[in-house]
Amino acid sequence: MTTDSYEFDGGSGRIFVRRWADDAPRFIALLSHGYGEHSGRYDHVAAELVGIGATVYAPDHLGHGQSEGERASIDGMGVVVEDLHAVADQARRDNPDLPMVLIGNSMGGLIATRFAQAYPGELAALVLSGPVVGGNPGLEMLLELDPIPDVPIDPAILSRDPRVGAAYAADPLVYHGPFRRETLRTFVDAIAAVATGGDLGDLPTLWIHGDADQLVPYDVTTAAIERIKGSATEHKAYPGAAHEIFNETNRAEVLDDMTSFLKRTLQL
Repeated sequence: MTTDSYEFDGGSGRIFVRRWADDAPRFIALLSHGYGEHSGRYDHVAAELVGIGATVYAPDHLGHGQSEGERASIDGMGVVVEDLHAVADQARRDNPDLPMVLIGNSMGGLIATRFAQAYPGELAALVLSGPVVGGNPGLEMLLELDPIPDVPIDPAILSRDPRVGAAYAADPLVYHGPFRRETLRTFVDAIAAVATGGDLGDLPTLWIHGDADQLVPYDVTTAAIERIKGSATEHKAYPGAAHEIFNETNRAEVLDDMTSFLKRTLQL
């Protein structure tokens, strides 16, 4: 596996993109990370994907990681989706004629869902991990407060593995501040757009979720997925698992479920 990075001019600033490559890739995988974090936290996920023949592209979204923009500030989901589409276009130029899959975690799952709705026919498969497509009533209530209280994400609720929370708290590329009003408003608007944006049709989709997720509640997400699922949507819940299932104590099971779905769907 080889790794490198590049940058490009996105809709509202320079966007940093990580790449992980197989010598002879058989498909392209896009990774869309969650709120406040960055694509570097997905190195182990990329390695699993490269292991089954992927070349992986993962941008740091606007305002995140090594990309430009006010930290954790997203004022409208459209620009982020368009930035991700620009990465997809570059990946296709680099790897013509290869099928493309998109994997989105948390906020990245919301972005990935809007991508699939906005660009039908471009993806061969979609994986949604704890996607923020139904929202979080507690976070949405913050919009009613002025000022918004300083309540950053508690690293302890990310995973049952305490090492995950400790690494998150110590990561200088992770945003550790309070939620921004424009970002919360963007989430609410994008969730509404997902609900009215049409179902996923025959796009092979895997929705995976920890049923003890405190950040993106499982029951709220279930109701949202019911509205948009297509004829080829599959689902698996992990009992007792928290929000970051790719970093959970059963991460090997989760990664195996994802790669098995992709191998079956892409006939690898």
